[in-house]
Amino acid sequence: MMKPRLALAAVLAAATMLPGLSVAQDYPNKTVKIIAPVQPGGGVDLTARTVAEQLSRSLGQTFIVENMSGGGGVIASQAVARAAPDGYTLMLGYVATHGTVPAVRKVPYDAVKDFSPIAMVAGTPNVLVVATNVPATDIKSLVEYAKANKVSYGSAGQGSLTHLAMEQFRTAAGFEAVHAAYRGIGPAITDILGGQTQMMMPGLAAAVPHIRAGKMKPIAVTGLKRHPLLPDTPTFEELGYKGFDGVQWYGIVGPAKMPEAVVRKLNDEINKAIKSPELQQRLSGEALEVMPMTPEQFGKFMQADIAKWAKLAKERNITLEN
Repeated sequence: MMKPRLALAAVLAAATMLPGLSVAQDYPNKTVKIIAPVQPGGGVDLTARTVAEQLSRSLGQTFIVENMSGGGGVIASQAVARAAPDGYTLMLGYVATHGTVPAVRKVPYDAVKDFSPIAMVAGTPNVLVVATNVPATDIKSLVEYAKANKVSYGSAGQGSLTHLAMEQFRTAAGFEAVHAAYRGIGPAITDILGGQTQMMMPGLAAAVPHIRAGKMKPIAVTGLKRHPLLPDTPTFEELGYKGFDGVQWYGIVGPAKMPEAVVRKLNDEINKAIKSPELQQRLSGEALEVMPMTPEQFGKFMQADIAKWAKLAKERNITLEN
């Protein structure tokens, strides 16, 4: 027979769990907003809408996407950090909002403490490409060319992943290059296609159409394995460059102190969705590979990503003025 004190403790423990369980059972009972910190179009927006569609279907409630661009995702991130932690305001966080931007500038939020990590969704590697007028076909000949000539590289902006990843490579390979920072990946690609810059490291999704058309040459991809869309392009790891495992990732976050039961429910539903062949096929069309994680794993992933890029930014004295 259970002793009175033990019985009372068990009842109290159960009672403390009931509110959370009740919240999770009732959630969601109204429309949920997922903020995409970018303008409509592109990988961030597509991923947010894909997740919203899947959650609407599986949870029987409307999930809508609201685009809130500006400040490299800072405006949207600040709005979500200040929102009620009830699970009805979420955000499609990505490598800029919870990775590179906090690493290179002061932002009005703590990318770790002010958010609840919910679920990683997918990621795509970066690919080192060169203009067709550059007489290099592999990383060895590219480094030799860069050391012997005045070269420049384009990026989607100061402090972006496309900037930091190129600085990582340039430093590891030991050559100098002029950085041309553009306002977005589109203009940067336009100039490498025209031969105004010699190299860059865009996300694979943005580069693949131009690679297939023969308008830029792939040299190496980030990540730990070759990508199926570029099976003949080696990884940096294969080529002897360590630590090039960065990816452009996308995941769902919410305000800090969300009910754990709601976080678990959303994580379960998102992981279930991204494991489906239908969704994997849809994302693979954008060169995105699913990356299922627990909330704890996702939280540690973000912390490690911020630390990695902050270290590089400090070493290279890369900062971005507010």
